[in-house]
Amino acid sequence: MKRAVLILILTVPLTLQGQQGPQDLKAYFSPNGGCTQAVVETLNGAKKTILVQAYSFTSTPIAKALVDAKKRGVDVRVILDRSQRTERYSGATFLTNGGVTTFIDATHKIAHNKVMVIDDQEVITGSFNFTKAAETGNAENVLLILHAPELAAKYSQNWHEHLNHSENY
Repeated sequence: MKRAVLILILTVPLTLQGQQGPQDLKAYFSPNGGCTQAVVETLNGAKKTILVQAYSFTSTPIAKALVDAKKRGVDVRVILDRSQRTERYSGATFLTNGGVTTFIDATHKIAHNKVMVIDDQEVITGSFNFTKAAETGNAENVLLILHAPELAAKYSQNWHEHLNHSENY
């Protein structure tokens, strides 16, 4: 029964509260449900900007997609949790070495957001940490919200609020 309700929810066209115009929603689930691939493919389509907030960040394919976007001329900026300063396999160093402006949000006990805003149009969010474990071992989800400029603006505003109290990595 729960599965039938979930399928119904995911197949019925949804209008996000306060969102005008069409939007496209795509949900992915791990383990091994294509979350990383969906994120990477979305990042590969970025033309202007990518804003990232992440708690844990160790995914090589996602980090590479962000660095590749930067090399294409996309303005890529990332805010990570303070744990990324001491994490053994942190993506923070990789991103910074790849030219991606990276910040640490140390104001909060945990900066637990998992959000990407792309070209002021698309939002990637969910429980999915940007890690290999999230793709291969954990039960997590990622939601791609495409063609949603009003929602993207809200997430972008929140990103900038966190930037105001973040420090350069």
